[in-house]
Amino acid sequence: SLMSQWSEGDEVRIWGPLGNGFPVPDCRHLICVAGGIGQTPFLGVAREALGLATYGKAARNLNKRPESVSLCYGVRSKHYLAGLDEFTLGGLDLQIATDDGTYGHHGFVTDLLKQKLTLLDGEVHVYCCGPEPMMKAVAEICRLQSVPCWLSLETPMACGFGACFSCVTKVVEPDGSWDYRRTCVEGPVFKAEQLVL
Repeated sequence: SLMSQWSEGDEVRIWGPLGNGFPVPDCRHLICVAGGIGQTPFLGVAREALGLATYGKAARNLNKRPESVSLCYGVRSKHYLAGLDEFTLGGLDLQIATDDGTYGHHGFVTDLLKQKLTLLDGEVHVYCCGPEPMMKAVAEICRLQSVPCWLSLETPMACGFGACFSCVTKVVEPDGSWDYRRTCVEGPVFKAEQLVL
């Protein structure tokens, strides 16, 4: 309701970004895997990796850009596809999968990931965001092929700055035990092998 009272040019104070995002890609090939609304972070990631934009601190500037940047985007049906026009970036390999076959590949987005991994030569990194079952499947594919993988959790965050602990997620400690981490502070991006999914 407060936002409805704003006018163009009004000054607005915001906090952010909070937490930790995807690392600067230091690889030959970057594959982003998105499910549903999980495509949202990849617009900025792709623009930055392709050298079309720079976000955040100057330290995030890429010295070595990936040779290829791909987005494998999966949804249940073509009616759920969002923001495709935004992803028509020069150099981005956009591949789409729909569970019902109404657009692109008929099947799961993980099918596209497996295909990409067999075609690419050299070091590959995978960034993933979407429903937890999909991210679990992506993490397992990457684990089996020894491909570094980072997952961005879509955990609801009540306070957003670590005070309420409503967004905790289970992580594996170096000694094999597990503990909790706050998604809003230590995440939302974690290395796949850190998470207990």
